[in-house]
Amino acid sequence: MAESKIIVCSKLIAQRGLTIAFAESATAGWLCSEFALTEESGKVLKGGIACYDASLKVSLLGVPQELIDKYTPESMEVTREMAYRLKTIIDSDIQVTVTGLTTPGGSETPEKPVGTMFVFALICGREASFRQVFSGSCEDVIHQTIEATAELLIAALSKT
Repeated sequence: MAESKIIVCSKLIAQRGLTIAFAESATAGWLCSEFALTEESGKVLKGGIACYDASLKVSLLGVPQELIDKYTPESMEVTREMAYRLKTIIDSDIQVTVTGLTTPGGSETPEKPVGTMFVFALICGREASFRQVFSGSCEDVIHQTIEATAELLIAALSKT
């Protein structure tokens, strides 16, 4: 069963006659799969791309390697670019992209510790995003990211 905030979000998207697509790195498709578990999935979900490795951000989405080199694969700049690139690949009204650090070994620093997540959404061309540091296990960080993403989308959709 989908998380409750995802269910609310999916209903809002369906009520507005919109569709959604995802490009996920750190969450590896988990966010998209949550939307697939909702009753409205057939109406709202277009699909998703799991691009966990940085090379897939380049080869599948077309994110410039120079951007990744300058800002790291786990950054708002790369996450934003992923959303705009996703828009050209999957025709949807809403594009949501996620990068971040759920485990050690990435681009973590004291300013960007493990648990730092970046989410960027294009909602009918309007931008919404967050950078947040979550705590707990890898699974905990992903669950918190999914919940925070649903909250971001609900807030943005409530303004339309």
